[in-house]
Amino acid sequence: MTNNTNIREVLFNKHMLICIFTGFSSGLPLYILIALLPAWLRSEGIDLKVIGLFALIQLPFTWKFLWSPLFDRYSPPLGRRRGWLFISQIALLLSIPGFGLLHPGLDLWTIAYLASVIAFFSASQDIVLDAYRRELLFDNELGIGNSIHVNAYKIAGLVPGSLSLILADHLPWSSVFFITALFMLPGIAMTIIVDEPQLKNGTPKTLRAAVVEPFQEFINRNGLKSAGLILAFIFFYKLGDSMATALATPFYLDMGFTKTEIGLVAKNAGLWPSVIGGLLGGIWMINLGINRALWLFGIVQMIAILGFAWLSTVGNSLPWLAVVISIEALGVGLGTAAFVAFIAHTTHPLYTATQFALFTSLAAVPRTFANATTGYLVESFGWLNFFLFCFVIAIPGMLLLLKVAPWNDQQSKIVATYKS
Repeated sequence: MTNNTNIREVLFNKHMLICIFTGFSSGLPLYILIALLPAWLRSEGIDLKVIGLFALIQLPFTWKFLWSPLFDRYSPPLGRRRGWLFISQIALLLSIPGFGLLHPGLDLWTIAYLASVIAFFSASQDIVLDAYRRELLFDNELGIGNSIHVNAYKIAGLVPGSLSLILADHLPWSSVFFITALFMLPGIAMTIIVDEPQLKNGTPKTLRAAVVEPFQEFINRNGLKSAGLILAFIFFYKLGDSMATALATPFYLDMGFTKTEIGLVAKNAGLWPSVIGGLLGGIWMINLGINRALWLFGIVQMIAILGFAWLSTVGNSLPWLAVVISIEALGVGLGTAAFVAFIAHTTHPLYTATQFALFTSLAAVPRTFANATTGYLVESFGWLNFFLFCFVIAIPGMLLLLKVAPWNDQQSKIVATYKS
């Protein structure tokens, strides 16, 4: 009874509502870049290799730790977290509609520059959202809070990945991008309404302290060898599924599905499995612990990659498309929830923005550099062998769990009540 009461207390509170808004606001601009932008370029006849190279525009997600100390050290008028959030969100609201003013056949480089700007502000928003969420949540809320964040993140993907694609069959692309940008407004409203988190440990006193001390603290706390293994795990754990989903929308198009079918079936089929699986995963993590969640959810995540391989052999089948996407949503949603909870649990409250940005930047390396090669890999291997290749690449991350998060090690179990 006490356990069920604790779960209800963690699940139904204001912090979880805020996590819905942080996830939605974080996911929207990224999914514009990884789902809507490739679909737009492909529908305008741009070569698949070029679309794959567009993954390089996500470099800001890889290097965001370079400017994250500024967000730990300095405070704009609305506050250290809310102020930077407001600036980045307004910038995204104003820049996203710019895509609609360009033509892929004539302005490809300009599109790449604009996408890089949007990636920069999106990465900046993520830095502050991650720090705010870590400072907001108690340790016993990390699992379910990050699960809700990830679910809202995935739901945000339905806007550029579903609604916008459907609109593109009926409206000009300029209107599609303008409407899509308006979905930044809920996140802006959240930023204005919520309170600035209060930290007992204060903030870094100088810019040098904000830059140097987070790295020193992480190495001193874990030791050089363990710190290296943690960083290696963060790099490899999501590598396979990140590459497998990099060209998901072009893959569906090449399988013969229309944009409307992709919008209605492919995306919505993943909604409820993602939401239900993510919530269950967060609840399980309260008792299961982060370590075991990483093992179990990682296995499901790998099975989801094989689903894409199966679909490539089946071809144009709406029922199988729905099944495969449902499994993918469940597996990747579970794996991401445990992964983000692990990262949050690893950060120190005094250097939240910088350390969180460092870890998530490393996790973004596969999405940026490895994903840039996916177009060439598909051209060389074909879709089936490409997805089997992604499955094999996911194995090293699972093996690193033996050192980073052993199954029987209960130290990472989310039971503490300390508030960062």
